[in-house]
Amino acid sequence: MKFLFASDSFKGSLTSEQTVALLTKAANEVFGPCETSGVPVADGGEGTVDAVIAAEKGEIVKVLVHGPRMEETEAYYGVFGEKKAVIEMAAASGLPMVPAGLRNPLNTTTFGTGELILDALNRGYRDISIAIGGSATNDGGMGCARALGIRFYDKNGGELQGFGRDLALVDRIDVSGMNPKIREAKLTVMCDVTNPLCGPSGATKTFGAQKGATPEIMEELEKGMCIYRDKILDVFGINCDEVQGAGAAGGLGAALKVFFHGEMKSGIDTVLDLIHFDERLDGVDLVVTGEGRTDWQSCFGKVMQGVGVRAKAKGVPVLGLSGSLGKNALDICNYGVGSLMTSVNGPMDVAEAIARAEELYYEGALRMFRFVKIGMELR
Repeated sequence: MKFLFASDSFKGSLTSEQTVALLTKAANEVFGPCETSGVPVADGGEGTVDAVIAAEKGEIVKVLVHGPRMEETEAYYGVFGEKKAVIEMAAASGLPMVPAGLRNPLNTTTFGTGELILDALNRGYRDISIAIGGSATNDGGMGCARALGIRFYDKNGGELQGFGRDLALVDRIDVSGMNPKIREAKLTVMCDVTNPLCGPSGATKTFGAQKGATPEIMEELEKGMCIYRDKILDVFGINCDEVQGAGAAGGLGAALKVFFHGEMKSGIDTVLDLIHFDERLDGVDLVVTGEGRTDWQSCFGKVMQGVGVRAKAKGVPVLGLSGSLGKNALDICNYGVGSLMTSVNGPMDVAEAIARAEELYYEGALRMFRFVKIGMELR
């Protein structure tokens, strides 16, 4: 038997690497010495950089940048191969970086994300993948663009700094000072939402509240975003309300697409490509995947769906071992996952399940592999 283990992290308890170690131990106990391999996986959200760097034996680059409120902070991104870098915008512009009482997307910016991209460019990396989930921002990506040399001016010729409050003031966009290195780069934007820039399903009205925007603030931001959208249309001939994903990360999707010709791509597909997942499937008899909780949402760009679809395409069966199962969890079986098991073995609250995560996961793995062994004997 040759196994491949490829699970998401179990938020708050197990890392992807821990699941690999526990599955390996359990497989060897049930089957005796067997061939196993494992790879950390993420879906383009939190943990993407760590997963890719671990899988590809890359390196972490730490850099001082400006956070969502332009405070100085340390962030990091990953590099691997000769020219590849992977960035999580949440590392520089993420919502957890803003204290709950100070959350207001009028006052946040993606400038730090632009600084991460700039640092990678200055170090010679030209194939850059950017995960754009988890933002604290609603600035239309102005801050990021400004860090890379694009300038925004109000009607009096004053330069705008690129906060959410500046959207309504945009009168002129000047790309003449764009950093020439960004023109040489290939940008892949990991984005699993299709929201346009403005409107009922746009950046502000869909995601503004979770970033601290009151109804009054959202109204102000939406008016500004419409002005920004119209100015982009005037200058570039692109209507960002017709661009899927333009509203992601408070409009950062629009800036990366329009200003820097970024290619929008599913987060999990990008990660699986970066870690050469299809090649890792060669000769494998069984894949085990999983996540903290499997439910209907697992079928929309998450790790188990991505792993299941890729494995099914190569004729490799997949089992899921998750912390718990929720509503319509079995929907994931439509995407190449043969069946599901849980690590939790009885009624317990979440705190207990997290505290006992390693013990429960290992026991769940033993149960799962014993079922597999019985199936082999039946055959």
